Amino acid sequence: MGKLAGKVALVTGASRGIGRAIAQILSEAGAQILVVHRDSAAGAEETLRGLSGKGHRVIQASVIDSDALRAAAASAAQIEGRLDILVNNAGTSKVVPHRDLEALDDELFDLVMCTNVRGAFAAVRAFQSLLAKDGEGLVVNISSLAARMANGSNVAYCASKAAMDNMTMSLARALAPEIRVMSVAPGLVDTEFTRGWSAEVRERMIADTPLGQLAGVNDVAEAVLAVATSLRMTTGAVIPVDGGRPLGTQKKVHT
Repeated sequence: MGKLAGKVALVTGASRGIGRAIAQILSEAGAQILVVHRDSAAGAEETLRGLSGKGHRVIQASVIDSDALRAAAASAAQIEGRLDILVNNAGTSKVVPHRDLEALDDELFDLVMCTNVRGAFAAVRAFQSLLAKDGEGLVVNISSLAARMANGSNVAYCASKAAMDNMTMSLARALAPEIRVMSVAPGLVDTEFTRGWSAEVRERMIADTPLGQLAGVNDVAEAVLAVATSLRMTTGAVIPVDGGRPLGTQKKVHT
């Protein structure tokens, strides 16, 4: 029996990459997984086929659609009867040079903030009563090192992840003791999205990272598992999965 046997976990943005890896590792620990996607049905089904154990299913819902999230919560209440872990992994971004303010138009800025910040909040709001049911609920927000270093795919993305970390603390205080709320903040992760970045950018990131490598999706998933199974007296905190990247930046400044 795994450490999460009998638990139900819902992962948004679980059709690929980090979300898929999180769903997989939580299933290996015994959790029943609700795989949530916006418009990636084929990817969600692929995730489903790769999960360990039984009882998993796919839910189609966009995090920017609060009615869809409420419907998903009603479905979970009726079918599973519980929700123990909510992983807010769904997010969006687009590479826009930080100096190019005109390229970061209102539409993209609003989409990033709406998806990455409001979407995570709306998911917590929709599933709050289920998470609080047994007094041991957990929310894990997938944030980013960009929240701390303000250096990411675009200015709005960095701001959205900083807002997510701040919201993590606010919700951790507001929802305690029934629900813990945590952030897991990766640095640059080797995913389909970042593989499209130039080799020069990736190599510079690696050179600035003391551990000398990019995080993998499984590194992020392992951190989520640790939060769920080992850090039971921790809430409102940000767990970095960045290879010590801020240390590399500080070394340049102080040497």
